Amino acid sequence: MNVFYEEDGGFKVASIMSEADSSMQVEATTGKRSKIKAANVLMRFDGSLSGFLDAAQAEADALDTDFLWECCGEPEFSFETLAEDYYGAKPTRQQAAAIAIKLHAAPMYFYRKGKGHYKAAPEDTLKAALAGLEKKRQQAEWLAQMVTQLKQGALPEGFSSKLDALLYAPDKNSVEWKALEQAATELKQLPVQLLHAVGAIQSIHDYHLGAFLREYFAHGTAYPDFSMAALPDDLPRAAVQAFSIDDSTTTEIDDALSVTPLDNGNTQVGIHIAAPALGIAPREALDLEVMKRLSTVYMPGHKITMLPEPAIRPFSLDAGEVKPALSLYLEVAPDFTIVRQHSCLERVQIAENLRHDTLEPFFNETTLAQDSGHPYWAALVFLFRLAESLEKARGKYDPSRPQPMDYNFYVEDGRVQIVNRQRGSPMDKLVAELMIVANSQWGLLLAEHDVPGIYRAQNGGKVYMTTKAEGHQGLGVAQYAWCTSPLRRAVDLINQRQLISVLTLQPPVYAANSDEIVGHMRNFDQTYQAYNEFQTRMERYWCLQYLLQEHINEIEATVWRENLVRLENLPYMTKVHSLPAIKPGSRVLLAIQKVDTLLMELECKFVRLIEETVPLEVDSEAAPADVAESA
Repeated sequence: MNVFYEEDGGFKVASIMSEADSSMQVEATTGKRSKIKAANVLMRFDGSLSGFLDAAQAEADALDTDFLWECCGEPEFSFETLAEDYYGAKPTRQQAAAIAIKLHAAPMYFYRKGKGHYKAAPEDTLKAALAGLEKKRQQAEWLAQMVTQLKQGALPEGFSSKLDALLYAPDKNSVEWKALEQAATELKQLPVQLLHAVGAIQSIHDYHLGAFLREYFAHGTAYPDFSMAALPDDLPRAAVQAFSIDDSTTTEIDDALSVTPLDNGNTQVGIHIAAPALGIAPREALDLEVMKRLSTVYMPGHKITMLPEPAIRPFSLDAGEVKPALSLYLEVAPDFTIVRQHSCLERVQIAENLRHDTLEPFFNETTLAQDSGHPYWAALVFLFRLAESLEKARGKYDPSRPQPMDYNFYVEDGRVQIVNRQRGSPMDKLVAELMIVANSQWGLLLAEHDVPGIYRAQNGGKVYMTTKAEGHQGLGVAQYAWCTSPLRRAVDLINQRQLISVLTLQPPVYAANSDEIVGHMRNFDQTYQAYNEFQTRMERYWCLQYLLQEHINEIEATVWRENLVRLENLPYMTKVHSLPAIKPGSRVLLAIQKVDTLLMELECKFVRLIEETVPLEVDSEAAPADVAESA
């Protein structure tokens, strides 16, 4: 006696060797013996096993599934009953097995209801299932076509409208992503590499920029409609001629300086800060947009300003104009001690916008002793001596301390120029120190009047933001409130509003313990860090682009630690895995093996040691971020 039974989702036949109540020992045509459950047996039959399943399967293949479904009524049925109806007489064992095989192979047509029993699917349900199956078939065919096209270097039709999602936020269930992922895997590439290869990424620079914009400017960089508040018409005009010092690319000029001799032999130094708080009403449309952006976004060759141009120009301290300003005046004795200081709102004449590139030849370490011929030389030297005195008062004066390099990126028509200069030059120092004293004194002014502000603080090596006046160890000041860049940073604008309320004897815009000012502070801290990280990323992109642009195959570098090096004359650090054990500070020659601006990767190989030196002394306070940013 033989059995036709179900096992592991399929059908088998075997001869019965022995049988118990719920199980039996059987032997297959191969001679293999096994134990099966009696409940899995669908049919018993006599005769030869050889060729039984093959004949049943051949018979099943000849059956029409749709016709079988039409033969079924609504009630449940057994495969043997259907076989008898289909063949019009008692079926052979092979015919019955063929029906079972066919029913089992069409679960959309026939619902299994128990051992050997089925029920025909309702017509509407079957139509929907078949439509879904056809859709999957078409998708599979479409996917295969897209995979072929991608592998052949062509962008499939329909990809163009979905590139943004495929690049930055793919729907991994979409057929386009599945095709892209499959093709990339078969080509041993990343999906973004394949998209670039087929021309979907027209500009690698714009690809990196797009990732940032998608997250922080999802609705675009345009500004909403806004109106400006009317400026007060009773601001006094200062009896000074002010000048600014900025990079040649700066268009939002926040700060200017003035130097005026006094009759008593002292000198009045004015620190004049643009006053956009006079024209941007709190919680109005423009202010709401500012509190979303929170800062100007910088990147080589481009920036996204915090304020729109119509709101910048009335307040930017542009040469030849008289602009409203929040001013801090320091009365400085001949020994450079500050004997008196006061703050006020006023209008200031801006005489000149000095630029780094044209000023530095006339005002540098070698021109301090003798007049260089620059019209502002005397004023600049005085401010530099004052800056040194202020730096000493903070306990941070150390002329022997090495200064890090500053790097300026100038991009035009896709070509980049990277200009480096030593930080800590006379003009850097005078601007930084005067901004530090302004931020410190105005932070104190807010604290003395119990008006909340937003401060930068550092204790125990940790830098953080707070609404309370706390010390900044790195700068050596009792408090430090960002106030000197209100055209570019929202916290400075907030602090300026608070300062104006103190000077005008009005209630503060942001009350003590206000959730609003705390919320702005927290949002700014997170956003400003993200903006800085993006700026660093884009600078690294342009460093890589510079290597390609200049066809640089070898480059010198300085060992930082272990296998980490800093490239010569570029703000770029990278790992060199072939670097032998060399002391930090040593100079080495590297061969550039691969530059990939898409994946932001640089591969270098150690060539030889140029010069071995003593280890670098890495001083975390060598260039506090606040000093660099304060200007």
